[in-house]
Amino acid sequence: MPESEGWQQRYEDKVVDADKAAAVVRPGQRVFIGSGAGEPQTLVEALSAQEGLTDTEIVHILTLGVATYAEPRFGKRFRHNAYFIGHNVREAVNEGRADYTPIFLSEIPRLFRSGRVVIDVAMIEVSAPDQHGYCSFGVSTDIVKAAAESARFVIAEVNERMPRALGDCFIHARDLDLMVPSDRPILEAVQGEPDELSKKIARHIANLVVDGATLQLGIGTIPDAVLHYLGDFRDLGVHTEMFSDGLIPLVEKGVVNNSRKTLHRGKIVASFIMGSKRLYDFVDNNPLVEFHPTEYVNDPFIIAQNDKMLSINSAIEVDLTGQICSDSLGEMFYSGIGGQVDFTRGAARSKGGRPIIALPSTVNRGTISRIVPILKPGAGVVTSRGDAHYVVTEYGVAYLHGKTVRERAVALINIAHPKFRPWLMAEAKARNMVYSDQIELPSRPSMYPEELERWIELKDGTNVFLRPLKLTDEPPLRDLFYRLSPESIHYRFFQQLKALPHEKLQEFLRVDYEADMALVVLSSATEEDARMIAIAHYLKDPRSNFAETAFLVRDDWQGRGIGTRLMNALVEAAQLHGLAGFTADVLADNKSMLRVFHQCGFAVQSQLDSNVYSLRIPFSDPAG
Repeated sequence: MPESEGWQQRYEDKVVDADKAAAVVRPGQRVFIGSGAGEPQTLVEALSAQEGLTDTEIVHILTLGVATYAEPRFGKRFRHNAYFIGHNVREAVNEGRADYTPIFLSEIPRLFRSGRVVIDVAMIEVSAPDQHGYCSFGVSTDIVKAAAESARFVIAEVNERMPRALGDCFIHARDLDLMVPSDRPILEAVQGEPDELSKKIARHIANLVVDGATLQLGIGTIPDAVLHYLGDFRDLGVHTEMFSDGLIPLVEKGVVNNSRKTLHRGKIVASFIMGSKRLYDFVDNNPLVEFHPTEYVNDPFIIAQNDKMLSINSAIEVDLTGQICSDSLGEMFYSGIGGQVDFTRGAARSKGGRPIIALPSTVNRGTISRIVPILKPGAGVVTSRGDAHYVVTEYGVAYLHGKTVRERAVALINIAHPKFRPWLMAEAKARNMVYSDQIELPSRPSMYPEELERWIELKDGTNVFLRPLKLTDEPPLRDLFYRLSPESIHYRFFQQLKALPHEKLQEFLRVDYEADMALVVLSSATEEDARMIAIAHYLKDPRSNFAETAFLVRDDWQGRGIGTRLMNALVEAAQLHGLAGFTADVLADNKSMLRVFHQCGFAVQSQLDSNVYSLRIPFSDPAG
């Protein structure tokens, strides 16, 4: 007899229809409903039809299907308590007809197992029993396993279409009190193609990914969009509370093979999935994917055992100190804490881990900034200032961990929508969060030239990162100056400067990326561990359309070809903006800098006066 056939005969005394199963529920009891795409729809419909019920509490996290029990007409029968607010109960919660319990997803199972929240009846959806009598929780193990194992009475909608997921995700038919046969399609949450905004954010996130990383992907279009930019990476792994269809192409391509995971090597680990039938077929009896309960998958100490753990979660708004609101729109409860803090803390403690919060810079068609001076009244802080690391918008990446409030404010303003930056800077200055003379970048959307960002290889094979100077570069620029030898300072400034205080540094940072351009070379592309090792700058003279240039390379990095690479990039930027050429003043004994200019590919006109060469380099005159 095939595995999935005959279970109705073996457990005939437990097999009933949905109405008879729902009739088990008594007034005043607490009923748990299975999660996400694993919502037992037939049981929920039958429960809602029970006219004799009153004061019945319904508890669950996000569900995709019907939630008739949250409708006003059933107000005397049911009271819903949401551990995570979905669209189908959001109105009821905010109208006071349902409750919301803020809690970390990893800690919900403990409520059930400890008896602090007694589950009288658990209504769940499972696969048909196998030949040994085991049913899989299928698409949703998450908190369902704890609820089913803790409930006084368990009713299972046994769905022939539920995939047989593998892992720590089984319950035996003997532990089910009633079984309701079903053949309904599993609920789907099909993700559309990411829009251009999500793609821009995703590209910045992809720059934070490294080969061998283990990923957690939250719910939403941005995490799904990130998957589109991971095709060239190698040996990625997955440890996540959920995933969707977007992961399948990366598995088929071999990008996600889990071969370098330090926990559950070779396995994708998740607690639930939501997607299309293709996704459900993909996990069916697939030993590549292991489902585990939330108390395991979301445990920060478990998460941290994955080296290079990278978590991606979303937010509603972020204030200038780094407080992250993710569950409410001001006083209106919108979603929930979920697993954001679990994975943020787990990734933060992972060796090489990176916790990321991603959000568009604006909402409501660009009329409201999501980077704000202070959170809206009533807004909940889900991820605290102390937990914040990376914040990403379509305008770039702000790294906050270990930064001062001043540094955080400048970094977040730098990734806000340009039209809101003057307002944000004015608010920051009014609150003494930044220097009173803090400069700001021009408020033009396309000002930062991302096309100039690149990795460059030096003579000795070392790879370093070249990009335009940013407003947030004051600390690394300061560090660069104080690492210079007196000789390097003299070559650059033609005098012996002993200090470069904030007021002077501001002048370096005042660039508009057109007439005034500065490029820097960093030891890394990420701010958490990057050191500035070189800077090159030009300033256009509008009368001649030539730009005066200057270079500075840290002593311990000189002689590796950095000056030449910077020169090439600076010429590229100048030509993009229609400049006619460069001018420069170079001390006669600064042989290395003179060599960079004379090898730039253009004819160099030079004049020596008082031990200083005045150079003129027209781009119209290639070197012979």
